[in-house]
Amino acid sequence: MSDPAAAPPAPPRPAEQTRLPRRGLERLDLLLLSVEALDLNGGEAMVWLSEEMGFTGLFPNRVELWKRRCYNPLRRTTRRGELDPAETDALIRILCALADRLYPLLRALLSESESPQVREQRWQLFQGRLAALLNERMNPRRVGVQRLLDPVLGAPQRYQLVQTLALGGGIGGFERVRASLMDPGG
Repeated sequence: MSDPAAAPPAPPRPAEQTRLPRRGLERLDLLLLSVEALDLNGGEAMVWLSEEMGFTGLFPNRVELWKRRCYNPLRRTTRRGELDPAETDALIRILCALADRLYPLLRALLSESESPQVREQRWQLFQGRLAALLNERMNPRRVGVQRLLDPVLGAPQRYQLVQTLALGGGIGGFERVRASLMDPGG
C-alpha cells in the first residue's frame, strides 16, 4: 500500500479551463465599463484591441463583443448561461491592454501626491461618467447597481475598480486581474 503523503500533488487546472464565478463576471464587466468611463473611446479601443490581439475568432465584431459582456446579471439586457473560459480570458487580456494604455490616468487617480482639489476633480469626472454609463446600461433595480451609484456607499467599490485596473497594467497584469476575479470575496 502506498503512502498518500508521498503521492505528488494533483497538477493545478490551467486558467483556460476555469470558469469565472458570477461575481467575477459582474466585476469584469464593471472593470470594462470603468475603462469606458476613463476613456471616451474605450468601446472602440476594445474592438480595435480585440482585432489587434487576434481575438476575431471569438469576437468577430462589436456586437459579439457586447454580447459577451451581457453575461453580467446587473445589466438591463442579460444573457443566461456561462461564458466560455477562452472568451473570459480574452476579455481580461483586452482589459489589461487597456489598463496599460490608461496607466498614467489610473496612477493620477490613485496618487496622494497631488492637491486634494485636483484629486477630487478627477474622481468627480470619473464618477460622473461611470454613473452615466451605469444608468444607461445597468438595471437600476439591482442592489449592486444602486450601491455603486450611491455617492457614499459606492465610493470604496469605485476606488477598488480603479485600483484593480491599475494592477492589470504591466507584466503579470493578466494573472493579477484573473486571480482577483476568481476571488469570491473580491
